[in-house]
Formats: sequence, structure tokens, C-alpha cells
Amino acid sequence: MSHVEPIPGEPAAVGSIDGDRALFVADYHAGIEAALRYERGVQVPSQAEDRRERLCALLDRIDADRLVVLGDLMHSIGDPGGAERGEIEVLFESLPPIPVTLVKGNHDGAIETWLQEAIDDAGRGRPGSATGATELTVLDGDGGRLGAIGVCHGHSWPAPAAIEADVLCFGHEHPCVRLEDEVGGSRVESVWFRGELERAKLGPGGPAAQDGDDATDGADHVDTDTESVTPNDGLEFVVFPAFNELAGGTWINVEGQSFLSPMLPDGLRTGEAYLLDGTRLGPYESI
Repeated sequence: MSHVEPIPGEPAAVGSIDGDRALFVADYHAGIEAALRYERGVQVPSQAEDRRERLCALLDRIDADRLVVLGDLMHSIGDPGGAERGEIEVLFESLPPIPVTLVKGNHDGAIETWLQEAIDDAGRGRPGSATGATELTVLDGDGGRLGAIGVCHGHSWPAPAAIEADVLCFGHEHPCVRLEDEVGGSRVESVWFRGELERAKLGPGGPAAQDGDDATDGADHVDTDTESVTPNDGLEFVVFPAFNELAGGTWINVEGQSFLSPMLPDGLRTGEAYLLDGTRLGPYESI
């Protein structure tokens, strides 16, 4: 994979954006413990510190120049509760001094109305500090292009600029597989779901639907200088596993299981699953 490489053993990948080394993650779902408690009656101790330390350790490990979150940074739909908002604010204070790009997910609500202010307030309160995100760029859920990498969250059709990239990265699906052993035992594992999409089947915003003035790229604040593509061209894609281990997911190898993204499965040319350690499981229909 030329532009995005999964980090072995981690639900995260490294990508190159115009020479910058970027860490890509999806579905952080800050504050999910409160939702599990209030909605399902499941008591789970907060793992906010562990999530934050895992993410910061990965940024340090790869010496990242920037962070890209492919949606659902927060878990509650709408305004976040105090604990959830506090988790995100502490996270952004703890990051190294790098820019962050957030592609808004269906859980992220109006996060842009308060998160940039929180970053600015934290920066003013820490003169000379060597930590804390330096800036925030928020893209709509249909995403756009970051260098040669297309990004979106995955809950809606991607923007034309994202479709015209060399590879399309998204989350939302939280792909998993259910594996069974010879004695009938089973376990669920998070996976990378990778392969090729049909550009012409990527919804009303795809190149096949564009005709002159009706086309919009939906990504004014990212690279929109796209090259001409043939609608029948295949598009490499990567569906990211959820960074949050409590978030559940879609069992992509279970017959009758519905995908969450409108791109799947009808837009697939090929689709294969890989465990986080890099083990290739093969075509998802045959696992």
C-alpha cells in the first residue's frame, strides 16, 4: 500500500500527506463508558486515560507531524456531557504540538463550535508549553483529499475530491470478524477491511454523477486539485478498525450481517480482511 500503512498490532495507520508523516485513526468514541452505563446498564470503568496514552504513544512512536481522525472522536450524538467533553479537552492538551484534522462522524455533532476554542484556551494557559494540539481543521463527513489520500467518515457518500484520490480511507464500520475453532469455540477480532471499490458506484457525489456545474467537491479547506478519472476505475480503500475497543462493530464475515456504510457491499470490487497483526484472512465472504 503506497500511501497508508497499518501499524502492526494497532488500530492505526501511517500515511504521507504532502511530505508530512501523519497518524490516522478512526472511531475514538470518547465518553463511551457513560453511554454504556446510561443506555445499557453496563458498568465500565473509564478508559479515557488509557485511550489518551495509547494515542499519544503512537504519535511519539512514529514521530508524527500531524494527526487525522476519521470521525466519531466523541461518542454522544449532540452536545457532549461534562465527562466526555473533559476527556477530549484533556486529550488535545496532551497531544504533541501538531495540527489535527477531524473528519466529522455521525457522532461528532457540532464539535467544531467548541473544540477550537478549547485548544486556543489551553494554549493561552500554557505559555512556552511543548504540548497541546496547535490547530484544528474540521471536514464534513463526506471528507475530501489530503494530498493523495481521500478521507471521509463512511456514514454518507464521499465527496468527489475524496473519490478522485489514490486511496480512500474511512471508519464508521468498526469491521470485525467472528472466528470459530474446531471445537465450536468462537471469538471476535477487529480487522482492517481493504480492497478495491467501483468509483462509479460511490453514490450521487461520485464522478459518474458529475455533469458540469452540478458537481461540487464539498472540501474547500483541503486539496481539491483533482485529476481526471474514469468512472469505471477501481479505487483502493481502507476501512479502519475502531480505535476504541468498547465500540463493537460489524461482523463482516457473518452471513446476513448488514454493513453500515452506503458504499458497502454494493460498491465493492474486492474486499479482504486482515488482523491487526497483519495476518491476511482473505476475501471477507469466505472467512
